[in-house]
Amino acid sequence: MLLGAYILGAIPFGYIIYRGKTGRDIRGEGSGNIGATNVGRLAGKGAGVVTLLLDAGKGYLAVMLAVWFVPGDSDWKTYAALAVMVGHMFPVFLRFRGGKGVAAALGAFGGLAPWAVLATLVAFAVVLLTRRYVSLAAMVGAVLFIPAEWVFYHPSIAQMIGSSVAVALIIYKHRANIERLMAGTESRLW
Repeated sequence: MLLGAYILGAIPFGYIIYRGKTGRDIRGEGSGNIGATNVGRLAGKGAGVVTLLLDAGKGYLAVMLAVWFVPGDSDWKTYAALAVMVGHMFPVFLRFRGGKGVAAALGAFGGLAPWAVLATLVAFAVVLLTRRYVSLAAMVGAVLFIPAEWVFYHPSIAQMIGSSVAVALIIYKHRANIERLMAGTESRLW
């Protein structure tokens, strides 16, 4: 089940959509990321939205596979969420050079802790509307997921550790964005 979640996460929808639309490798253009923001900037909003929905969908599907294969054990949903995120971030199909995991996490943790994800989406929207940095909004939302998950669900220790690892991975994958934010060179959404 975990291998299946990883392989599902490793399907590089942004790469596929951009390659199909332009014939080029998105990893050499814009931010170099295969995620929805870069796809949207380079191939249009529609392509970005489709990428977001497919990446979030694979995250959600991975968690639902855990429900199906290991019913009644909610910790396995967390393991599946992590596996699909790792697949997205380090996809075997792209020589382990993938996305930042935000959309995959959105779908995965939306299946695991929907109220906590909704709370983080509100925080994401506030930061995005006030600062216009997708990367900053994503990191703030990720960090706020942990307390939101605790407030709404009082999850198991394994789930809290898994969520913390997911947040740490998202922050790790945003390290170049953090450098650009600190230097004042990060691209704004508009």
